[in-house]
Amino acid sequence: MHSIDAAQIAVNITAVREKIALAARRAGRDQGEIMLVAVSKTYPPEAIAAAVEAGVTDIGESRVQEGTDKINSLGPVARWHLIGHLQSNKAARAVDSFDMIQSLDSTAIAEKVSLEAVKLGKTIDCLIEVNSSGEDSKYGFPPDRTIDAADMIAHLPGITLRGVMTIGPWTSDEGNIREAFESTRRIFEMMKAKLGDPIGILSMGMSSDYELAVACGSTMVRVGAAVFGAR
Repeated sequence: MHSIDAAQIAVNITAVREKIALAARRAGRDQGEIMLVAVSKTYPPEAIAAAVEAGVTDIGESRVQEGTDKINSLGPVARWHLIGHLQSNKAARAVDSFDMIQSLDSTAIAEKVSLEAVKLGKTIDCLIEVNSSGEDSKYGFPPDRTIDAADMIAHLPGITLRGVMTIGPWTSDEGNIREAFESTRRIFEMMKAKLGDPIGILSMGMSSDYELAVACGSTMVRVGAAVFGAR
């Protein structure tokens, strides 16, 4: 865990918001369409409290156990997003603790989340994860299977499917990243056309590529290091 400089976190958040605003303006978009999720994995609850104090409303965690501990410590200070791969045996805990699961990466895990949500009498917002780069190290549906999977998941009880999430390719080649983001945006638009209203979130872009993601249509960026400092 890291030592916390609340003033620096506030400065960082302002800088990130300014970059989002500039990227949105360049793309002819309204910055109000873009949600900042501050990703706090490996950072202590005090860092999250500082981010919330600086105006952050949405917090992302990668691991169920770590996220749940922080949620138990801080309470509903923000909207809590699970952004990392979800194992089946952690589904009940994730559904109970988080407000959104961004990482539905198989129909099996979606069915498990649905089952646990129904047991808890809860409906949870979810995103379907697309492996837009085709990298073996990444989770997510292949692009050509995403729409059919979304159609199935959207009809599961206990889940409100809200859109799509992707992680850009691990490369400094901006062309490759742009291609992955644009293909994900096309999937998002097809999904919206097919499934209608609850579909409204296109979650893509992290500390290294969120400005490019905004240019490509992202409505939600997941930023960790640029908010909290290098891990």
